[in-house]
Amino acid sequence: DGTMPELASQSLDPWLDQAALPVAIASLGGGRPTATLAGLDGDVSCHWRAMPLYFARASDEDISRLQEIAAPNRIKKVLKTHEPFRRMIYQGRGAKVRALFDRANLPPTEKAIRNRIKRQKLWMR
Repeated sequence: DGTMPELASQSLDPWLDQAALPVAIASLGGGRPTATLAGLDGDVSCHWRAMPLYFARASDEDISRLQEIAAPNRIKKVLKTHEPFRRMIYQGRGAKVRALFDRANLPPTEKAIRNRIKRQKLWMR
C-alpha cells in the first residue's frame, strides 16, 4: 500500500529534516551510517537547520563553497527571496555570526550557540 512506518509519527510540515530526512535514512537501512558513509555530516556534508547555525558551525571551506554556489545571478535571484538567505549570505550577517565564535572551541550545546546569536539580534529562521 506504499505506507512508510518511518513517517507514521512525523509531522509533515514543510521542513526538510522532518519529511525528507527520515525517508533518506530509511532508504539507507536506518540507524547510524556505516563506514561507506563515513564523513557524512562532517567531511562530506554539513547538516544545518537554520542559516545562523550554519554560519556559526560550518568550516571556512564550507562557507566559501556556499558563497561560490550562491554567487551566480540565477541562483541569487531565488535565494534572495528567502529572508534568512538574503540577510546571512548577501547582506553580511553571516560574517557577523561567524565573528561571534571560535569554531575550534564552540559552546557545547546548540542552545548556547543559539542564545549567543539571539543576544546579538542575528537569529532568524
